[in-house]
Amino acid sequence: MKHALAPRDLLLTLAVVTLWGFSFVPIKVGLREMPPFALAALRFSFAAVPLVLVIKRPRMPWRNVAGYGLAIGLFQFGLLFLGMKLGMPAGLSSLVIQVQVFFTIGLAIAFLGDRLQRHNLVGAVIATAGIAVLGVQKLIDGAHATLVGFVLVIVAAFAWGVGNVISKRAATRHEADMFSLVVWSSLIPPLPLALLSYFFEGGASAWAAVTSAGILTWSCILFLAWGATLFGFASWARLLHRYPTGLIAPFALLIPVSGMASGAIFLGESLAPLQAVGVALVFAGLAENVYGPRVRAWVSRVR
Repeated sequence: MKHALAPRDLLLTLAVVTLWGFSFVPIKVGLREMPPFALAALRFSFAAVPLVLVIKRPRMPWRNVAGYGLAIGLFQFGLLFLGMKLGMPAGLSSLVIQVQVFFTIGLAIAFLGDRLQRHNLVGAVIATAGIAVLGVQKLIDGAHATLVGFVLVIVAAFAWGVGNVISKRAATRHEADMFSLVVWSSLIPPLPLALLSYFFEGGASAWAAVTSAGILTWSCILFLAWGATLFGFASWARLLHRYPTGLIAPFALLIPVSGMASGAIFLGESLAPLQAVGVALVFAGLAENVYGPRVRAWVSRVR
């Protein structure tokens, strides 16, 4: 397993987290016409169909495919959306769910034998401090969360970590193709998400929203299915397979940063000075995580 990010993989990692951050724009646009569970159900439906007809099933036990689909598709997004529906603001949710970084690292150490280097931990803590600063700004701006909403988002973060470990274990033990895993596992979430939509969003009204949605909303769904899901999660799983979890997982802390940037660019949302401090801490933590040992080795040679 490689312990230093190759330039190409660094660019791929940055592309994935930027794409996931940018996906908050089509999510917000899509939610103007469609309720969240229905939107998520359609997202995974289009990620699976029609590719499942031409992509071979991944070489792994079916329980792993189903487990990944349940963890990422149903529990991560289902509980995230349910938490938001029960009082957790969207912006605050995008920050809190990033505790998945520590869940992912902890689960990988416990179940995959990964080792956490000191600079990985230091970098993750610094970057998390930046996320905390961004969260403080959300609270200053008037965001208020319910306890049940907060707990559901934390459980969603844990589910994300479980999905990351399932994909990494599958790639290591079975040499499974990650794109195939994402395609086939996307068959699992649509039905449970549709049932959640029926019970929490009203069956008739949810169906009316789906059938009356405009072309912009459907374009957002396809972007989420093909870009954020197929490209994003397949690439992320490959990166977790190639490198130590402690090196890759903290990059997810950039997702809220790119989300804020895309919101400012495409939705005209304003950025506060305190947010700049949070962003700087996130970048400082990631720089320590990726380049810390090399920088200290270079400084010692210069001295």
